[in-house]
Amino acid sequence: MKTIRAVEFIDDHLRILDQTKLPFAEEYIITDDVDRIALAIERLEIRGAPAIGVTAAYALALSLKNIPEEKHSEIFENSFSRLSATRPTAVNLFYALNYIRKTFVESAGKENLYNLLIEKAVAFHKNDVRLCELIATHGMEIFSKKSRVLTHCNAGALATGGDGTALNVIHNAFINGMVEHVYADETRPLLQGSRLTAWELSEYGIPFSIQTDSTAAVLMKLGKIDLVVVGADRIAVNGDSANKIGTYNLAVLCSYHKIPFYIAAPDTTIDYECATGDRITIEFRDNKELTRIGSVEITNSDFPAYCPAFDVTPGRLITAIITDKKIYKPPFSFSND
Repeated sequence: MKTIRAVEFIDDHLRILDQTKLPFAEEYIITDDVDRIALAIERLEIRGAPAIGVTAAYALALSLKNIPEEKHSEIFENSFSRLSATRPTAVNLFYALNYIRKTFVESAGKENLYNLLIEKAVAFHKNDVRLCELIATHGMEIFSKKSRVLTHCNAGALATGGDGTALNVIHNAFINGMVEHVYADETRPLLQGSRLTAWELSEYGIPFSIQTDSTAAVLMKLGKIDLVVVGADRIAVNGDSANKIGTYNLAVLCSYHKIPFYIAAPDTTIDYECATGDRITIEFRDNKELTRIGSVEITNSDFPAYCPAFDVTPGRLITAIITDKKIYKPPFSFSND
């Protein structure tokens, strides 16, 4: 079975699978340049909260590659600021950057500082692989029969440093005979579902169909959906969860049709400083992402457009949140104790 990796550290460079080229071509960005890596995050060449975190950890460590000690602080802080500005909604980004910064502060002045930071980034990556495995294991608890599952956006290997979150739950359940069929929302405007999730499902040999986001309601009405599993980019203390725009729609539909709605994400996605979803910063994208598909203009690019990248699903609409630690059930009240 094929192993998919969105990002790898090889020969002192990052190797990033360019997700903007999928499903038609598997092309890689190989670089050690912080600005190029930041652009890759902004352009969604690499995306998904855990994958962004892993990539940012490596990028911040790479910022000191071949840099004289007297320039360490300046270059490091500039790189920290540049990477912080790439995707403000993904809490994993800031968790990763602060993880590397802690080592930088504690080890400042050491001759092998660059190597120490790289070791920390590698450890961060390995831990994400482990978290993905635990999420998939815990996720088996939500399946009581062979199920038809709907998912939104992409929360698979392409979105993490390992094998994925929500899609990894589905994949593991399929291996264990508990998934009959997967319905993948196309996920407008950038089609992460029809391009990326469909590609992963095809690679894994899992039966699937892609459909427009607006078809989900019909599938539920026809009784074709047993449960919904999606990822998250940030989870507030009360369980409110930010994920790709269109996720909230699904949660409302599930509530109406009495269908279980699950979030799957690493525990690091929980923002213990964020009391409710009202405090989550929502990233807005360029209008061209809505007025074009790729380079093809589908409406007048001068038309005004409302283009948030994420929405927030209230915790009261979530059946459970699957993490590497455990499955949390409502009422949610996360604590960092």
